[in-house]
Amino acid sequence: MHIDFDDVVIIAGNYGSGKTEIAINLAVYEKQNGKDVKLADLDLVNPYFRTREARKQLQAIGIEVVLPPDQYMTADLPILSSRVAALIRQRNHLAILDAGGNDVGATVLAALGESLKGRPVKMLQVINPFRPYTDTVEGCMKICREIETASKIKMNGIIGNANLIEDTQPTHIYAGYDFVKKLSGESGLPLEFITVGEPLRPEIELTRFSCPVLTIKRQLVPPWLLAESLS
Repeated sequence: MHIDFDDVVIIAGNYGSGKTEIAINLAVYEKQNGKDVKLADLDLVNPYFRTREARKQLQAIGIEVVLPPDQYMTADLPILSSRVAALIRQRNHLAILDAGGNDVGATVLAALGESLKGRPVKMLQVINPFRPYTDTVEGCMKICREIETASKIKMNGIIGNANLIEDTQPTHIYAGYDFVKKLSGESGLPLEFITVGEPLRPEIELTRFSCPVLTIKRQLVPPWLLAESLS
């Protein structure tokens, strides 16, 4: 089973869901599978753990990273670069948009409505059932509705990102998968893929899953840890 996206993919979710790690690793995965990939950092709410932290590694492997202007790189301000709109309007590449957390971060997407009009857009909700507010099906669906309202875009699918960072065990991955499968059934949204951290991947029984698995190489780490190589 393979992950295969085209055109415009929006990675959305609540704060702390892990959407930025997924946006980065999905971009690398698709690039390694021969696609021209561009990644836009639209997280203008949370000043920490943004896509821009991995930009040097991404650019080194040929992934263009679209960021706000330099003077706003560390600002917590709603700044939208015209480059993002241009990125969306361009064809012949996969555009991955890393949206801000919750409905507040998703409001940026509404400003791109004109650029997105008429384009095949897939917005995916990242779910970590071990985080507050997404530990129940009802909580996940509530956040989904809030993001849809703020962004004026319909959610098209689910990404399962069950983890407790370095404390994650295979049992967490299996329980998380069962949770997002249930969520998929009740919401009607397809489960696009789940994630597993690279160190844990050898211990995981992949035959237990009916969806693709994206390996995560952590980039957004505390200052005392090194990011994993993306190359």
